[in-house]
Amino acid sequence: MELNGSGLTCARVSAVATGEARVEIGSADRARASWRAARELTGPVYGQSTGVGANKDVEVEASGADLLRSHAGGAGALIEAERARGMLAVRLNQLLAGGSGIDPGVLPALAEAINSGVTPPVRAYGAIGTGDLTALATTALCLLGERAWAGGDGPRFPLADSDALPFISSGALTLADAALACHRLRGLLEAGIDVAAFSFTAAGASAEPLAAAVQEARPHPGQALAAARLRGLLNGELATRVQDPYGYRAFAQVHGAALDAVERAAGTVEIDLNAAAENPLIARSLAWHNGNFHSAPVALALDALRAALVPAAQLSTARLATLMEPDYTGALPFLADRAGSSGLMILEYVAQDALAELRHLAGPVTGATAVISRGAEDHAGFATQAARYALRCVEPLEIVLACERVAAVRARRGPEPDRPLDGDLDEARALLR
Repeated sequence: MELNGSGLTCARVSAVATGEARVEIGSADRARASWRAARELTGPVYGQSTGVGANKDVEVEASGADLLRSHAGGAGALIEAERARGMLAVRLNQLLAGGSGIDPGVLPALAEAINSGVTPPVRAYGAIGTGDLTALATTALCLLGERAWAGGDGPRFPLADSDALPFISSGALTLADAALACHRLRGLLEAGIDVAAFSFTAAGASAEPLAAAVQEARPHPGQALAAARLRGLLNGELATRVQDPYGYRAFAQVHGAALDAVERAAGTVEIDLNAAAENPLIARSLAWHNGNFHSAPVALALDALRAALVPAAQLSTARLATLMEPDYTGALPFLADRAGSSGLMILEYVAQDALAELRHLAGPVTGATAVISRGAEDHAGFATQAARYALRCVEPLEIVLACERVAAVRARRGPEPDRPLDGDLDEARALLR
């Protein structure tokens, strides 16, 4: 996969993060132009001739290594290797977009780290949506040889003092998490349409609410997409019911809203994956001190996405409830093989547990703020937390849909004797992926 500072998508971040794709460096012209411009700068430059944070007005001598050492102070468990690889890919692509002023010699070193499978030992906590300073400072110390790469010997690169702030001035880990979350949640929501088709068939639900005439009257893109795909899966079969429960009748509206939310979130994230959101930005032979590091757009988009997942999952549990009812399946309660047996009753408990997790993860981060560094930094975007929570949403959403799928398949195949269902859920989750 070629990286050149443009065209990086959530799906491509996922491919690199999971090891499905290697990276190659395309044109580095913008990075080299930015580096040449940075070498000719005069006057105060934040983080190079000055301190950082509240020390912005303090003139300092070259102290890049100290800046890296002082900022490599995260806490908590080490993040997963795929998240760290995603971060490396995002930062490499950002640097190729130009604007940082960093020595372009570091670019092949980052590509080597990605392709060799080594990752920096990044800890979970240490960012609030204004830059992943602890994660990237740790990465820089790995390049300098002061920290060991996880997974083997990794590349070395002698970052200059002037490269320190340009290297860490990024939200690359937050964006990698956001990209992974958008990619996985989009896939689950698409799979959720297939799951709903099983339930529609098992419950004999009407496809009339999915009709093209209905969707044309209210042309939200996600709604139209969900309805059209489900309509195709059902082959236009109609039941005789005039009004099905909302889990069926309002499926396209609710699930479609979640599809719209994930598309908006992915689009927002992909803008930043390819942006030169550097502070200072080296452009037109000047250093432009700015606030492009602030993650408000990403945080807002991810807040909306997590909120949209909850009603979509709620309707999945509602369909699951109908599959427990003889009026909809023609079978015994809970799809049991004999009267009084529990059948699939436990699936409702599992699904509601997962749904409760989704509800808690849906709380918005954008209502919070922080004042740090002696008041010099008096606001934060918290996209870091929004992305982290979005990634956590993948598992409970997958479990909710898996519960519905297991029940719908059972309803179509017929009753079976009671047995543990954890294996069925594991298999359904694997199919959803």
